[in-house]
Amino acid sequence: QVQLVESGGGLVQAGGSLRLSCAASGRTFSFYVMGWFRQVPGKEREFVAAITRSGSSTYYTNSVKGRFTISRDNAKNTVTLQMNSLKPEDTAVYYCAASGSVDGLRRGVCEYWGQGTQVTVSS
Repeated sequence: QVQLVESGGGLVQAGGSLRLSCAASGRTFSFYVMGWFRQVPGKEREFVAAITRSGSSTYYTNSVKGRFTISRDNAKNTVTLQMNSLKPEDTAVYYCAASGSVDGLRRGVCEYWGQGTQVTVSS
């Protein structure tokens, strides 16, 4: 069993930065591919970024490439999403998720989800 708790959301002006963190409980954190999703009211949850178990490979949706960076610390059971050059269209609730595979995570097939943290980017 893994519990995921996100933090770091908030209100920021366009062009600014935020750092989201996801703290995982349990001793099996390193077994999972970790990722971030986001959701705007009335729209489907969208894949944002993923990182493999060792952290050696990362994946991003096209709209955030070059602006967002995902990383993980298996010793501390945390995964982080550094978001730079934020745009109003990045406004959403951001969710941390754990999956058994990169393909599964990118399709939203995840064993565990966090409760979400709101990110609002003002223009």
